[in-house]
Amino acid sequence: MVHRILIVTAVAAEADSVAAGLGHDAPGSVREPAWEPVPLPGDLTLRRHADGVDLLVGGVGPAAVAAATGTALACASLTGAGSGSGADSGSGSGSPYDLVVSAGIAGGFAPHAPIGTVVVSEAIVAADLGAETPDGYLAVEELGFGRSAHPVPHSLTGPLAAALRAGGRPHTVAPVLTVSTVTGTAGRAAELAGRHPTAAAEAMEGFGVAEAAAAHGVPVVEIRAVSNAVGPRDRAAWRIGEALDALRQAFALLSPPLLTNPTTLPNPTLSVEAK
Repeated sequence: MVHRILIVTAVAAEADSVAAGLGHDAPGSVREPAWEPVPLPGDLTLRRHADGVDLLVGGVGPAAVAAATGTALACASLTGAGSGSGADSGSGSGSPYDLVVSAGIAGGFAPHAPIGTVVVSEAIVAADLGAETPDGYLAVEELGFGRSAHPVPHSLTGPLAAALRAGGRPHTVAPVLTVSTVTGTAGRAAELAGRHPTAAAEAMEGFGVAEAAAAHGVPVVEIRAVSNAVGPRDRAAWRIGEALDALRQAFALLSPPLLTNPTTLPNPTLSVEAK
């Protein structure tokens, strides 16, 4: 049985790093590309690989990427494209995909995640989905509706972390925060760290990807390579190239058969209930 995963990034540079890590040529390569472009509604294009991996550039921010991920999952469910697993395997998922991965670069919280560290999400958290009050911040759950976090089971994070460890790649397993506005001050960084003391990274797409995956009953994990410290905005200190290379190296270690091995994938039904 071929298991399939959907990897979603915000921008093309991240997708190219993931593709390179998986051993695929990026678009425009002089060699014959190892992927098939699949057009989707909304002017989206999916890169489909014969080894069981589909790659999607979903856009920046939780709203854009949620819409893009939901479109890819819905189209796959309608056409059955991608695999013979999901809906046919009795796994509890109504999607042909067995796993969704939100991937890219991110800011890292000191001291948990220095530049170049790969962060595997222990939870995917919407850090600003709630309300400010005179008594402090209230997450959306405390307001009585919605959710702001998707826990990721150890059955999924464990094998990924083990592969990174075996490959000598600096990494941590910790919550990854999703924000709509990138942190640019020490005060904001301290506020987030105070509310989420174990968080290792901040990015803009993970929660949107997770919401779409949960709606389709598919397990989800976020994998980020750190390009800068969360705090005062200092673009001269950013190491985007280093982070993209760390992302490439990470996916070289996580490449199939690990990502598409059914023994490394959690039961989709259990994952959705855990959320």
